[in-house]
Amino acid sequence: MPALIQNYKHRVVETRLKKFYTVMNQAVNLAEIDFGDKNDWDYWVEDKRDEEGNLLNRQDEMKQSIEKYFAPYIKIIKIKAMDMGGEHKGEKVYMYFLADGSAFTQTRHENREFRFYPKNPEKCHEMELKGMESSGECSFLFAFKPHYNRGGWEHHYKKGVEPFLYEWNGNPDILYSGYVRSCSVTGHYCTALIQRNGWKVPKDYPRKIKI
Repeated sequence: MPALIQNYKHRVVETRLKKFYTVMNQAVNLAEIDFGDKNDWDYWVEDKRDEEGNLLNRQDEMKQSIEKYFAPYIKIIKIKAMDMGGEHKGEKVYMYFLADGSAFTQTRHENREFRFYPKNPEKCHEMELKGMESSGECSFLFAFKPHYNRGGWEHHYKKGVEPFLYEWNGNPDILYSGYVRSCSVTGHYCTALIQRNGWKVPKDYPRKIKI
């Protein structure tokens, strides 16, 4: 029975990761028809700091970007402000719910990354806040940075919404282990690992999927 349950979880993750990837990139293509080349959009909200050097929460500006460039082309059924907890308790991060039960968020201070939740997004978010979950288990990272060809973002240059590959050196083994962003370490590269296996969770996947 445990094996059957885990296989089911794998299938849900595989199906919804691939669907999210497809839907988001269809949205990018449709938005380009309306707004022109994505490299020229005013979509991006970059890091901004206060007088003490602390990164500002820019969720409201980021929500405007989502509503302009993505929401008209994907079915967002609900938007909910979630408390960030921890050192950012009292601050919000918007969660965007999709029709199949999945959802996504963005980081508090900039919008080049998407954290995708294939199932039970609110439960997963709460567990992440408590340090009980990490990337590649119940949430998966994507990035959208087509206009920037340096500083570690080279693998996202001129592309749409892609599995997170910031600072990847091109070595397939690093997707598994050997670097701070590897799937077995922080889990940042887990989405790319699954994509490069035909959107199937590899048999030697280094994390336990919990959705």
